[in-house]
Amino acid sequence: MQLKEIDKSLYSKRVKVVFAGIVVALLVLTLVLSTLFIQLFSTPDAPHFWHNLAGVVVAAFIVVWGMNRLRRHPYLNEVAYVWDLKQMLNRIYRKQKKIEAAAEQGDQQALLIMNFQLRGSKQLYQLDDNTVTLDSLIPKLMENERKMQAAGLDIEQTDFDDRWLDAY
Repeated sequence: MQLKEIDKSLYSKRVKVVFAGIVVALLVLTLVLSTLFIQLFSTPDAPHFWHNLAGVVVAAFIVVWGMNRLRRHPYLNEVAYVWDLKQMLNRIYRKQKKIEAAAEQGDQQALLIMNFQLRGSKQLYQLDDNTVTLDSLIPKLMENERKMQAAGLDIEQTDFDDRWLDAY
């Protein structure tokens, strides 16, 4: 994965549209499917809880399937990139203690992973206007860059290979 510059206002606008679309799709599909299931598989005096639940579950599957199909549409580039970045940062976070320990020992691969994590987190915080957390992240980023320079690594590195995580 590679960190990319994205337009904050465009991302913000599109994520709101996508979120609203998902909510509307879930609402409409749930109502239609629940009504259909009740009409096909129930009687008027029977409880409809399971039919309604089935409508919600099927609607969720349809929306997830649809989002996966539309994921690579140009309109969703920024939204899909942020989604992928969050997933990758989550994978790194799950191994963070081992990676940080290796980075303290001067492990170059661990320093590169930390660089990606810190820069990716910085980008997400800026996109979400999370200035409180961003302020605490900057010193960590600067410290990691200092260690990378001491190890002779390029601090501007934005590429990341998720196979690097297998070592930790």
